[in-house]
Amino acid sequence: SEPCLVRFEVLLESPLQSFRAEVRLTDINDHSPTFLNKEIVLKMPESTMPGTRFLLESAHDPDVGNNSLQHYSISSNEYFHVYTQQRNDGGRYAELVLDRALDREQQAEVAFIITAVDGGTPPRSGTALIRVIVLDINDNIPVFTKTLYKVSVMENRSQDTIVMVVSASDLDAGTNGEIVYSIIQNSEENLQTFKINPETGQIRLKKPLDYEEKKTYEIDVQATDGGGLSTHCKVEVQVKDVNDNAPELIITSLTSTLSETAPPNTVVALFNVRDRDSGDNGRTTCELTGEQPFRITLLAADAYALVTSETLDREQVEEYNVTVRARDEGSPALSARKTLLVRLLDVNDNAPTFTQAVYTMVMSENEPAGRSLGRLSATDPDAGENARVRYALVPPQTGTLAAASFVSVDAESGTVHSLRPLDYEKVTAFEVTVRAADGGSPPLSAQAVLRVVVRDENDNAPVLLHPAPDSSAAGELVPRWAPSGYLVAKVVAVDADAGQNAWLSYELAKATEPGLFRVGLHSGEVRTARAVTERDAARQRLIVLVRDRGQPSRSATATLAVALVDGFSEAHLRVSEEAPAAEPDGPLTLYLIASLVCVSALFLATAVTAAVVKVRGARRNETGTLPTFPTSATESTAGSLPRSYVYDVCFAAGTVNSEFRFLRPLFPCFPAGLPPGPGEQRSSVCSQDAANLGAEGD
Repeated sequence: SEPCLVRFEVLLESPLQSFRAEVRLTDINDHSPTFLNKEIVLKMPESTMPGTRFLLESAHDPDVGNNSLQHYSISSNEYFHVYTQQRNDGGRYAELVLDRALDREQQAEVAFIITAVDGGTPPRSGTALIRVIVLDINDNIPVFTKTLYKVSVMENRSQDTIVMVVSASDLDAGTNGEIVYSIIQNSEENLQTFKINPETGQIRLKKPLDYEEKKTYEIDVQATDGGGLSTHCKVEVQVKDVNDNAPELIITSLTSTLSETAPPNTVVALFNVRDRDSGDNGRTTCELTGEQPFRITLLAADAYALVTSETLDREQVEEYNVTVRARDEGSPALSARKTLLVRLLDVNDNAPTFTQAVYTMVMSENEPAGRSLGRLSATDPDAGENARVRYALVPPQTGTLAAASFVSVDAESGTVHSLRPLDYEKVTAFEVTVRAADGGSPPLSAQAVLRVVVRDENDNAPVLLHPAPDSSAAGELVPRWAPSGYLVAKVVAVDADAGQNAWLSYELAKATEPGLFRVGLHSGEVRTARAVTERDAARQRLIVLVRDRGQPSRSATATLAVALVDGFSEAHLRVSEEAPAAEPDGPLTLYLIASLVCVSALFLATAVTAAVVKVRGARRNETGTLPTFPTSATESTAGSLPRSYVYDVCFAAGTVNSEFRFLRPLFPCFPAGLPPGPGEQRSSVCSQDAANLGAEGD
């Protein structure tokens, strides 16, 4: 084809520009003209008039331009010369012109050489032999109705479709009037594309036409009568375009991976769109299918760029299948699609996130080190190293309790382990801060609070406050007239544990007379279960069991020695009188003597203390101040002795026999004008000999 061009595009970046270029191939004279038939036979009646022209078979030269066929020449003869003519498409053909009348009687056949010469340097040529056979007189030649036939054919016509019907007539009769049609073999392409019925003149397609390959065909048709006379006409076939070619998408550049931080208008791909059709059938448009953060920008004619239209986030969409569709404007429209895979590269733009702001875990006290307490969990929506989460404890601030020394956190799994046993009585709970950091650069992190609650174990037995655990037995005096429910003593105990492990219950484990006394289950108060009678033994020994509710439970015992007396002096004298009667050498006598000494010393100390307290209270009253009452563990609700049962013992100065008289429980005495507290009763029982001292104390 001429011109022979190779077109391409040059795309420049920064700034993005597109240039079109083309390479023109220059022909060289490497082909010689050739005739399809090396011998051309022409039959001419002898009546042919001088000046008559005869169309000769054209030579074929595939070169173009000056290298193609330029002119024809024939060898010297006395009858003919040749003219070189040019068609509309630039092709050249030869016409043989008769110079003088033929005379079959003088010469029945004329032969000469025709030469086709191209314009190359040096020129190339091809030859064929022309034999002119002189026929007898046939004075009419066929005549076509038109010398030029024009027809338009759609390119999608199928094989054997009728293109055109040519018609010629001959006025002669007989065989001289019979016309035969033929296509002059001036082109191999015409012979491969068209065929003609020699009798009817119908021209049909041998194969479908293709507008994109060739748009116009020129066919030379010859009509020959039975006498050998012939004439010719031209048939021009215009091929009409049909939208039979879909657009073509040609990707010239593609970035398959893109950072999620790429700004808008980042170029992802460059591509061209081509449609071999013409007119509206060849005009194309491009678009994207679906909602995606991309758009198409027109760079030049049929050159496009795929760019980002907004910011990207890999955590929402990891990759995009971008479908580009090109569609022409034909009817019906044809389209083509191409899908581009664009993967997003992760950037460390997300910090780890804990599933909880505060994690609460429980560990038992005295639990051995290395025990797993639970697991922390943090997630990071990034990928790769940016999503690899590592856990660590945040170092405590200066001066704070180093709670981080109690537990450790596995850096990879987030599992929390204890580092040492803990004592609930010292540490009930503690908090540490845990940091989760990813593996990005720079790393991002988040923090959560880990609260560890120490669960109490029943590892502490009840501790007796009253009676003191180091005393062998506490001595209590009960008058013989004591009714049922009379308060004898109160066992006070505490438990260092918590919750159920510290709930204490009291019970009478052993007694000299089990039916005489009872113990409050929760108060620890020892009271008479019935009225004291004369038949009851003067000395009673009680063992009170104090038990917590832990599993397993722990317990302690308190021993109380109770003496039933009519009065304090009688009890003292009775003890003094009965002491010599006992066997001096027996162990029971030693125990009784030791018990009496302890009881006497205890009461003496109590009396002295009470007297001192009353004297100080009286002095405070004189100065107008209120008395101060102890607020020690005796006011505890865990089973301690309440204020209602503080005992007061008064001494009379100059008491010879050191008489003690059992006193009922009383409340503290208040100055004049100051009423007792809620639920308290004012009571004071003193010996007759100490009336003045007791009155002053009240």
